[in-house]
Amino acid sequence: MSSNSGIQIPSRLPLLLTHEGVLLPGSTMRISVETARNMHLVKNRLLKGTSLKSTIIGVIPNTRDPEHDTEDLPTLHSIGTAGLAVQVVGSNWPKPHYTLLITGLCRFRVAQLLKEGPFPVAEVEQLDKLEQYTSPEEMSEAAGPEGELGELSQRFYQAAVQLVGMLDMSVPVVAKLRRLLDSLPRETLPDVLASMIHTSNKEKLQVLDAVSLEERFKKTLPLLTRQIEGLKLLQKTRKLRPDDNKRVLAVRKGGVLPGHQFSLDEEGDDEDGDDTAVLERKVKGANMPEPALRVCLKELKRLKKMPQSMPEYALTRNYLDLMVELPWSKSTTDCLDIHAARVLLDSDHYAMEKLKRRVLEYLAVRQLKSTLKGPILCFVGPPGVGKTSVGRSIARTLGREFHRIALGGVCDQSDIRGHRRTYVGSMPGRIINGLKTVGVNNPVFLLDEVDKLGKSLQGDPASALLEVLDPEQNHSFTDHYLNVAFDLSQVLFIATANSTATIPPALLDRMEVLQVQGYTQEEKVEIAHRHLIPHQLEQHGLTPQQLQIPQDTTQDIISKYTREAGVRSLERKIGAICRAVAVKVAEGHNVTKSEAAPAESAPQGAEHGEGKRGRRGEEPDGVSADMAAPPDMPIVIDHIALKDILGPHVFEMEVSERLTLPGVAVGLAWTPLGGEIMFVEASRMEGEGQLTLTGQLGDVMKESAHLAMSWLRSNAKTYQLTNMVGGSDPLEGTDIHLHFPAGAVTKDGPSAGVTMVTVLASLFSGRLVRSDVAMTGEITLRGLVLPVGGIKDKVLAAHRAGVKRVIIPKRNEKDLEEIPANVRVELDFVTASNLDEVLNAAFDGGFPGMSNPLTLPHIVSKL
Repeated sequence: MSSNSGIQIPSRLPLLLTHEGVLLPGSTMRISVETARNMHLVKNRLLKGTSLKSTIIGVIPNTRDPEHDTEDLPTLHSIGTAGLAVQVVGSNWPKPHYTLLITGLCRFRVAQLLKEGPFPVAEVEQLDKLEQYTSPEEMSEAAGPEGELGELSQRFYQAAVQLVGMLDMSVPVVAKLRRLLDSLPRETLPDVLASMIHTSNKEKLQVLDAVSLEERFKKTLPLLTRQIEGLKLLQKTRKLRPDDNKRVLAVRKGGVLPGHQFSLDEEGDDEDGDDTAVLERKVKGANMPEPALRVCLKELKRLKKMPQSMPEYALTRNYLDLMVELPWSKSTTDCLDIHAARVLLDSDHYAMEKLKRRVLEYLAVRQLKSTLKGPILCFVGPPGVGKTSVGRSIARTLGREFHRIALGGVCDQSDIRGHRRTYVGSMPGRIINGLKTVGVNNPVFLLDEVDKLGKSLQGDPASALLEVLDPEQNHSFTDHYLNVAFDLSQVLFIATANSTATIPPALLDRMEVLQVQGYTQEEKVEIAHRHLIPHQLEQHGLTPQQLQIPQDTTQDIISKYTREAGVRSLERKIGAICRAVAVKVAEGHNVTKSEAAPAESAPQGAEHGEGKRGRRGEEPDGVSADMAAPPDMPIVIDHIALKDILGPHVFEMEVSERLTLPGVAVGLAWTPLGGEIMFVEASRMEGEGQLTLTGQLGDVMKESAHLAMSWLRSNAKTYQLTNMVGGSDPLEGTDIHLHFPAGAVTKDGPSAGVTMVTVLASLFSGRLVRSDVAMTGEITLRGLVLPVGGIKDKVLAAHRAGVKRVIIPKRNEKDLEEIPANVRVELDFVTASNLDEVLNAAFDGGFPGMSNPLTLPHIVSKL
């Protein structure tokens, strides 16, 4: 098609590359400008230009995927559309960008790319005329003897009239479109109609590439025919369903040549009607309670009357989808076989008898009463003792779905109750979302780290949990997003915590607290060989035929490389051993006898370091490593190989070494990580009778120190305590310094009172405290010993440290029943009701100066 007459576009045009669609001549399109190349074009050409020519740009469809777009200029499509920038709008949210309103003028072909940066500029060849359009009669004459072009033009015009006639002519936009068909030149109709009807970008690109008018008619006519057939089908369907949405014409933003552009998307309307009907069937088949069903039907009625373009349409649709997906009446059947449950719990976890007994009790009651509400349990114990894994095991035992909700650091109540639907981006809380995930209304919910909930301006999530964890209220839990009640009474809630100190009293009162204590060394050995070692072998691709860890080696790992209540560090150490052996296996090297002695063939002196250690390049007496450790023999880790892999011992039994001077004693402390031994040291020097306390002590601990000092001063004559100059007042002319090592750790609580009295009595009398004694207990000003908490954790810590005698308050004797039998056999327990008995048990031969030194405190020995 010649372009020798009519209005000419500039021979050089800046090029705008767009992913959003195909701009055809005669149509108007909004284009978002975000890339750096297009941003430069807008700033340097459109915003700075003053003439009409500066607002004409070339729009090239970019076929490259925008997600893989790079700074390099992509291969340009050969044909584009010259467009007039009618409007430029800029915005900085959510990031700087421009929005252009561009009206297509004519086609052009890229003849030569002149420059690429900062935006591409090309020399172009105009392909369409902008005026002096050919009349239908001239078009028929130009088509030749057969008049093929004229026939195509007439068929296309008749199809366009038929299409518009099928629309509602009472709509002003449709009436205007009908008038445009008579006023526009026939050769512009393919571009205008192709931009109006429902077509893909690929189809529009084929119309753009059709430079010949005859080819353009042939490309566009099938698209027009397809649209007409779709409208006919839609009309037939709506005659059968007269109550459906009558909307046929959806008006897009923008316009056609005079300023409007239409979208005949009848397929979207039909699909919307079908989806609404399907959604209505799902709502009625969800077995919701009557209040929830009424709300859903009301929202569904609003949804039918709502255009899809409204933002509220998506919000309402999402709400209804959630309501349909919630398990209002779906549940799993509990496995109530108590014998099978006991076997499964024993195979999954060693020890933890109290937790297992509680689960079996629940199963037994469920057999007798099927409508039993789910209990609210709270497992409290140090990290690594298996609280979370027990929850998962309980779900397996019951045959229920399991869902874990991590509450550590949560400080917004909306995480529990959800957001109200009036907010942008609202969503249900974690409870409702968890029910949607598991798909049943009686799962096992694990609320992990409930003691680490925060509080902020967005509310208190711990208070929001009060409704969830209250058996008298959670049958009608109301999430802010749902705004209807949901029954949580069949959910088995299990909370975990390291300490109850940070749990609000109201929340703690709603839960049944089960203490999960730390493991003894024997229990850790059993856990390691039953669970940890097989798991680590599987994780590292090893087999028991390649690696064996004897029980003696496991005990060395526990006592010399880990000191914890749980088994996490133990599992990490076993993993380190597996990695070291995996390197040997992967390299094809076998460890020699001294590093990893084959079973039943270790040299006699190997465990004392007497055997020669064959390293690479140091084979003893010419014997190769292959001969020393045959490939078919498992690698057995002895204590020498253990030291090579894990390094020097991390923990040493230092109790006896620390108690070599007067003024030192061992106390027992409880922490959220389990029990710990605590050394207390005292020294004195000439001074003015001041008492100095160091070691990050809390107020309660400082008061205990003053209590201990006052009691010793008041009983100094009775116990023959003197100061540095021989006086009867221990503080006269003397300063006392009391220190608790590990000064970076904050310490508080009353249980160190008896330890402070013992330390000061040792300092003033010059006698050594027994090196195998540890103690705990609160004191009074009259010398009584009061009970304290955490006895089991403290006793286990003493046992790990090699202590042989433990002094506890008399009223804590009942707590000894929780101590494992093997630990009780190895320890002597002294139960004291006053400080006289504590001092008599802490020193060899009793403490001098007592009224009846032969009277020993009550000793519960080797229970």
